Amino acid sequence: MENILLVVHLLVAFAIIGLIMLQQGKGADMGASFGGGASQTLFGSAGAGNFFSRMTAIFATVFFVTSFTLAVTAKQQTEVGDEFSLPGLEEMEIPAAVSDAVSDVPAAVAESVSDVPAALEDAAVDAKAVVDGAVDSIKDTASESKE
Repeated sequence: MENILLVVHLLVAFAIIGLIMLQQGKGADMGASFGGGASQTLFGSAGAGNFFSRMTAIFATVFFVTSFTLAVTAKQQTEVGDEFSLPGLEEMEIPAAVSDAVSDVPAAVAESVSDVPAALEDAAVDAKAVVDGAVDSIKDTASESKE
């Protein structure tokens, strides 16, 4: 049923496009206002809708109806029942390999963190030595320039 509805929807869409392309624009009536065409002049009566405009309105209505129907059928197909719902967290089983790996993480983090203070201390000593060397160099340069 959905496939038939989809084919009708596409055919109606192409029919609307064709009908719109065949219709005469409002700008074409301007030339008739200065010497021809009594019923559709610039300031005269607009006249009744012709065959193309009525067919366009009918096909547009069919297009909206098929669009709405396709949307409703698509929504009904995507609804999930209780049998497809996801299990709760307490109902899930964790594989043994994952639980072993997760239990090893705190130990690995503790080892890495215990190495941080020693590395920071070494970096601080190195930085102090560099700064002291730079200060001594500046003092030597300043004392030589005074002489």
